[in-house]
Amino acid sequence: MLKAARALSWWALIPPICVIVLVAAWGHKVGGVGLVIVGIALVAAVVVAVHHAEVVAHHVGEPFGTLILAVAVTAIEVGLIIMLMSSAPEGPSTLARDTVFAAFMIVCNGVVGLCLLVGGLRHREVEFHVEGVTATLATLTTVAVLALVLPSFTTSSPGPTYSGPQLAFAGIASLLLYGAFVFVQTIRHRHYFLPLETDDDDHGVPPGRRTAVVSLLMLLLCLVAVVGLAKVESPAIEHFVAVAGAPRAVVGVVIALLVLLPETAAAVRAASRNKIQTSFNLALGSAVASIGLTIPAIALASIWLKNTLVLGLDPKETVLLAITVVVTTLTVAPGRATLMQGMVHLTIFGVFLFLSFVP
Repeated sequence: MLKAARALSWWALIPPICVIVLVAAWGHKVGGVGLVIVGIALVAAVVVAVHHAEVVAHHVGEPFGTLILAVAVTAIEVGLIIMLMSSAPEGPSTLARDTVFAAFMIVCNGVVGLCLLVGGLRHREVEFHVEGVTATLATLTTVAVLALVLPSFTTSSPGPTYSGPQLAFAGIASLLLYGAFVFVQTIRHRHYFLPLETDDDDHGVPPGRRTAVVSLLMLLLCLVAVVGLAKVESPAIEHFVAVAGAPRAVVGVVIALLVLLPETAAAVRAASRNKIQTSFNLALGSAVASIGLTIPAIALASIWLKNTLVLGLDPKETVLLAITVVVTTLTVAPGRATLMQGMVHLTIFGVFLFLSFVP
């Protein structure tokens, strides 16, 4: 008991330190040693976030634990988008589109591919519930097309945009779909989202309520620190992108990679334990949350924002989205996968990253 309490105290000490670093660096031009400190704090926040997410997941059980992490990260991602858009000059803004699309490609190809590769190398073949994964993929495909593809084909407003009523309808539809998905995942058909394989750790005594509450608070602090510290690092990233001559959209990709690090680490760790279902809950579930919650929030915030929301993808991005949906469907249809599927997803992710730098 004393050892566990000491371990909790150490894990609970790091998030406030990361927040202190964030407060000290916020609003200042950080360089040199300061950037190194911010980078160390960012990595520490990611590692500790994964630990506290696992504590909460162990207390509440699956799939509630993965749902908490996905929703928490998405909520902070939405806040970051709205904050950046509110400070941007008036005119067309692609920030929401670029961020959501980057998150979609990162989780559906980068995270899923890495999990399948790790799981395949360690366990040769991984298995999962087809019913749960296909339900998630169907929801994800619908909200992605609704948010990122249809705006390019509507005619009520110029360009790849939604008119006010169309944006409101898309927001409500996305929110209803996400609500139905959460109901199915956590109540109606919860068994479809439970891991097929368990290890000895699953049979341990779950942490108490006090420990879980402390871990939940520390998780939220870590997520705030990850997003905030990534924001602090963004000027340095922008400078690097400008020097490299890469498109400005690359900044959004880099920030999205940093923000999604906690989910990526947790998903890969689950895959190494042969819990690929948990990995899919984190990866695909976070993509559903990212689009299903971001669009309603942006639709509501557009009442006060002065920017015109550009949501429709360019043809190149539309092709990448389509091939991702097709390949993911083929990956999950058999209910089992090997490292081959992981390599295919990672290749698509590599194409996405390359074309982000070399459009």
